[in-house]
Amino acid sequence: MAKEQEVQIPRVKLGTQGLEVSKLGFGCMGLTGIYNDPVSDEVGVSIITDAFGKGITFFDTSDFYGPKTNEILVGKALKKLPREKVQLATKFGAMLSEGYTVVIKGTPEYVRSSCEASLKRLEVDYIDLYYVHRIDTSVPIEETMEELKKLVEEGKVKYIGLSEASPDTIRRAHAVHPLTALQIEWSLWTRDIEQDIVPLCRELGISIVPYSPLGRGFFGGKGVTGTMPEKSFLERHPRFQPENLEKNKIFYTRIEKLANKHGCTPIQLALAWVLHQGDDVVPIPGTTKIKNLDINIGSLRVKLTEDDVREISDAVPIDEVAGGSIHEGYARYSWRYADTPPRGGKSSA
Repeated sequence: MAKEQEVQIPRVKLGTQGLEVSKLGFGCMGLTGIYNDPVSDEVGVSIITDAFGKGITFFDTSDFYGPKTNEILVGKALKKLPREKVQLATKFGAMLSEGYTVVIKGTPEYVRSSCEASLKRLEVDYIDLYYVHRIDTSVPIEETMEELKKLVEEGKVKYIGLSEASPDTIRRAHAVHPLTALQIEWSLWTRDIEQDIVPLCRELGISIVPYSPLGRGFFGGKGVTGTMPEKSFLERHPRFQPENLEKNKIFYTRIEKLANKHGCTPIQLALAWVLHQGDDVVPIPGTTKIKNLDINIGSLRVKLTEDDVREISDAVPIDEVAGGSIHEGYARYSWRYADTPPRGGKSSA
């Protein structure tokens, strides 16, 4: 069998505005904690540069990760890479206040100040793809988008995206300036976007960038084949609560069995399932270990037929998964609650 790093990572178009990225991206959030202890800058930089050397050119960060320190880490890695060959995505709009409560902000003034601050932390002249991280439901999305459009015109941002946006918000935002991508959770056990969000994005020519494509590590065996890391965000995640996790283990077992059938690991099968959702789907799994990076890249070698994809889907009936897909305290920031007030109107929130 060929070594994992010998896999040729295809290039695909993200959206219809001209952005081209590697079919598999890299989510940088975990390098500064959340699911595990943060790694040193030296280790983080080495993982990013190693990923680039193996064909991954699309890197995702946010001013919310760290908070802010993730962008600094990514900026250090970028200094070791040819900037013109990297597609850099970052986000704004979510921040932690005192007491670690999440504050969502999408005013034009905040859009601009956030962009300027990210450019400084990343030490770059432009951001390839700039996302609204979460939707401010007190500000008409048109006002947020118009400021983003100005940043595109000024060359500080090349392409615009949204994260966890509702169908109405997507349509209204896209009418102001074409959206290149929607970042949203999508995995074998989180498929609620398939009925409304996915068809809408395809109608408008917006690509989808799934985060947590491995079910926040579940299909890598997190909490199933071993203990969860201490101080992990997953300790509070509904699906990883002991009683729910015990019920959900059956899904890992089924995927493990199917992975054996396809000659790959459960991680690779679960990620291949996401990769096979379409050429306009670019998942961004993250990791803090080179060996896991190689396993993720190996998922591109797994070829599935339509029947295979259907069989894998059927192995994880979403109505049987125990626990919600998001922590209750953060559910109100999901796409289901991301409508914004009409321009000139008043928020009903």
